[in-house]
Amino acid sequence: MRTTPVYLDHAATTPMSPAALAAMTRELAQTGNPSSLHGAGRRAHRVMEESREQLAAAAGAHASEVIFTSGGTESDNLAIKGLYWNRRDANPVRKRILCSVIEHHAVLDTVEWLQAHEGAEVTWLPVDSDGVVDLAVLEAEIAKDPDSIALLTLMWANNEVGSIQPIDKVVALAEPHGIPVHSDAVQAFTAVPISFADSGLATMAVSGHKIGGPVGIGALFVRRNVVLTPVQHGGGHERALRSGTLNAAAAAGFAAAATEAAKDLARENERLATLRDALVAGVRELVPEAVINGTEDPAHAGTRLPGNAHFTFPGCEGDSLLFVLDMLGVHSSTGSACTAGVPRPSHVLLAMGRDEETARGAQRFTLGHTSSAADVETLVAALPEAYARAKKAGMAAQVSSIQTAGTGFTR
Repeated sequence: MRTTPVYLDHAATTPMSPAALAAMTRELAQTGNPSSLHGAGRRAHRVMEESREQLAAAAGAHASEVIFTSGGTESDNLAIKGLYWNRRDANPVRKRILCSVIEHHAVLDTVEWLQAHEGAEVTWLPVDSDGVVDLAVLEAEIAKDPDSIALLTLMWANNEVGSIQPIDKVVALAEPHGIPVHSDAVQAFTAVPISFADSGLATMAVSGHKIGGPVGIGALFVRRNVVLTPVQHGGGHERALRSGTLNAAAAAGFAAAATEAAKDLARENERLATLRDALVAGVRELVPEAVINGTEDPAHAGTRLPGNAHFTFPGCEGDSLLFVLDMLGVHSSTGSACTAGVPRPSHVLLAMGRDEETARGAQRFTLGHTSSAADVETLVAALPEAYARAKKAGMAAQVSSIQTAGTGFTR
C-alpha cells in the first residue's frame, strides 16, 4: 500500500532537482558579496556571471539580457511598470496597455494598479473557449490608435488551463508599430521550446521554483535595446534595473535547474505529455461527467503545456474535491496557488465562457520531473470516490444554504 502522497501540483512549485540542490548547497557553504572587490567577492561575482550565462543559454538569450529578481511576480512588475513609465514619459500620449484577461495576478494586479494610480488606460483582450487570445480583436485594437499604446502583455502559457498562446503572431502584429511586448513565461520556461532571441519580445519573466530551482529567485529577460524605468533604487545592480545584493547561492541553483531542464526538454516534454494523456483518458473513463479545459494536444504538437490537465467536475466545489483527494493521498489544486483558499471562481474559466457554477468545480492536475505512471494510476483510482464524496458535500451545502435562507445566519 502506498504511503507517500502523490504530488500533482507542479505548476504551483516543483521539487528542487538534485543538480540544483547540489549547486545551491555548495554555494551556501561559501561567503562573499558579489559586489565586493576582494577575493571572496570576486569568487561570488564569478558564480553570478556563470549562472547568468547558463540561464541565458537555456532561454536562447544573451547573458547581458538576464536581470536577476526574486521571482516571477517581481519580474512582471519590473517589466510592466518599467515599460509603461518609460514609454509614457517619452510620449505622454502612450497610456494604453493591452492585456489579456487570463493573465496571472502578478500581471493583472500590476496593470490595474497602473490604471488606478498612474493614468493607464487598459484594453482587456478576450480569449476563446480554449483560453487562447483572440488575434482578430488584438489586431483591431492596435489598428485603432497604435501610437497611444505603451505596451502589450500576454503570458506564454496559461498557468491554470495550460493553453499555449501564439506569441509569435502577437509580436508580429505589434512589431511594425514599435509596440513592446512583455510575456510572463513562468509556466512555459523549460516546459516548451523557448528562444528569447527569436521571440521578438521586449521582456520575458521566468521563475526558479517552477523548474526545479529554489524559491525566491527569478529573472527578467530584457532585450538590450529596451529601456525600463526601475521600480526600486539603491546600489545600481543589474544594469541599474534591480538594486539589491545578489543571491549567488540561489542563482547557482536556478542556473543548474535551467541547464538540466533545457538539455532534457524534448524527452521530458514527450514523457510528461504521454503521462498527461493517460491521466486524461483515465479521468474520462471513470468520471465521464468531467470536462477538460484548455486546448487539447493529442499529437503533442505543443498547443498545451505537456504536464497540465485541467478539469471541471459538475455538481461539486473544487475545494471540496481538493480536500477529499488530499485525504486520499493526492495533492492537486483548484487553480493558481496565489489565489488558493479564496472562495471565488477562476477568472480564467469565466473569461473562457464558463458560468460561475461550472468554474467553481475546477481541479488542476500538473505533472513534473518527479511524476510517474504510478502517480497517475493512484489519482485515477482515487478520483471516483473523491468525486462522489465531493458531490455529496456540495449537495449538502446547497441544502444547508436553502434551509438557513432568511434566518439571518451565514455559513
